[in-house]
Amino acid sequence: MSNATTTLAGQRLVVIGAGSHTGRRIAQAASAAGTDLVLAGPDPRKLEWTAGELGGSAQVVPLDITDEGSIAGFAKETGRFDHLVSTAAVPANGPLADLDLAAVQRAFAAKVIGPLFLAKHLAGQVNEGGSFTFFSGVAAWRPSPERTVMATTNGALAFLVQALAVEIAPVRVNAVSPGIVDSGAWDGLGADKEAFLRGVAERNPARRVGTADDLVQAVLFAIGNPFVTGTVLHVDGGGRLV
Repeated sequence: MSNATTTLAGQRLVVIGAGSHTGRRIAQAASAAGTDLVLAGPDPRKLEWTAGELGGSAQVVPLDITDEGSIAGFAKETGRFDHLVSTAAVPANGPLADLDLAAVQRAFAAKVIGPLFLAKHLAGQVNEGGSFTFFSGVAAWRPSPERTVMATTNGALAFLVQALAVEIAPVRVNAVSPGIVDSGAWDGLGADKEAFLRGVAERNPARRVGTADDLVQAVLFAIGNPFVTGTVLHVDGGGRLV
């Protein structure tokens, strides 16, 4: 067992996005390490599904990260905790000419404004040595057509974690920035998925695509290392460089 997972034993971890592929894997790893979990997200059914897979204790609390009132209520229900991880994102992809204002605002609410208000309402409830870890993404460093909103929100989050690390110190604030990861997010490509991932692996300096476990290890490092704050951990196989 790694030092990070050993550190989690007996602690309380909030996982926002626990009904998603990556959030679920984070919850599973933390539960196996003996962590008391709070599972949060917009869909209670998915959260209950995750809770049912875990061996340890888990509290399910619905949360709309795009709504400050929901965040304030979540803070009251959650109480004190040690670490919070949020994988939340609401993409607003598409050609610039077709962008919808409401969709763009919701993308910023989930990725930038939501984390800001999570810090506002929950920073005072973090135990000594605690942290926030958010998810950015490689699009901020490798923008591409029809991903302008994704690139901008991920980039804004990268700067937000630096500002929050100063604002709410000594609570630590970091981000994990995934590249192309085979976590289930690309399953919609159907028969084209294998060729797409193979092409990504051929271009990446690491010569592979990421896995959900790669992301889990990065999150556990961010949580477990007490001297890391205001940092973006790039888990992209070097994809942002090519």
